[in-house]
Amino acid sequence: MSYILACAPCCWGVESTDNPHNPDWITVLSETRKAGYFGTELGPFGFFPLDADMINTALYLKELEVCAGTLFEPLSEPHAYQEIIHKTKRLCGLLEQIGCERLVVIDCVNDIRSQCAGNSALAPRLDDQRWSHMMDTIRQISAIAAQHNIRAVVHPHAGGYIEYQDELDRLLADLPVDDIGLCLDTGHLYYAGMDPAQSLIDYADRLEYVHFKDVNKQRLEAAITQQVGFWQACADGVMCPIGQGAIDYQQVMAALSQIGYHGWITIEQERDPRHADTTLQDIMQSRQFLIDNGLTL
Repeated sequence: MSYILACAPCCWGVESTDNPHNPDWITVLSETRKAGYFGTELGPFGFFPLDADMINTALYLKELEVCAGTLFEPLSEPHAYQEIIHKTKRLCGLLEQIGCERLVVIDCVNDIRSQCAGNSALAPRLDDQRWSHMMDTIRQISAIAAQHNIRAVVHPHAGGYIEYQDELDRLLADLPVDDIGLCLDTGHLYYAGMDPAQSLIDYADRLEYVHFKDVNKQRLEAAITQQVGFWQACADGVMCPIGQGAIDYQQVMAALSQIGYHGWITIEQERDPRHADTTLQDIMQSRQFLIDNGLTL
């Protein structure tokens, strides 16, 4: 089975808009197309210009599509709620104008959980009040997205408060399918101690979008043992090109085939943007691995 591949700005280390080492968005588009991909995510709010005409023109020239927008925000923090809602309305209006129908919703990495990323036993969970607030925030995001004909999908992410299996299961119990879909990321599943291929099967009834990444097992083990935090682990190279890490992509491919998944697959490889000089080479290697294994056109 073949899938259409996209890339994401995190492959260049773009995780926020205020990092002075970020590449510009045109560089991201140019290298995405040069590497043979057909789509991109928008990355953090404001990395791409919030101007539909500018984005549509660039996409036309690069022969690319935007497959998803992203909200990477502290969803459990009451003080952040109004800003999150503002960003949601602005972003969904933009996504509708550029013809994108998917919004990835992520509880962002925070200082408390980052140190425990990949270590479920040590990671503190949210109390019921903050969890309830986070669920209400996600419902509001989803409702706003739906007004723009956009489907919101939640992405469990290392270093946030939706990372481990118990949190994923609680989320899906609290938010029915009418409220939210699910984006699963093979690398973050592995980081959280879950089996990526089996998880795709287990959550197939809620799965609507897939991210691929690979993880260097030795660097992950060192990061967990030393509690360096998620961002430092990424800077240290915990993520690697597809096929060069610990994830068994033959099993992942078999799982996708078994569940009949159709849609985009977005390749990611988080890093420090100061290490983006190897991004083009890495994303080309990831795509070639998938081609060689019959996953994509």
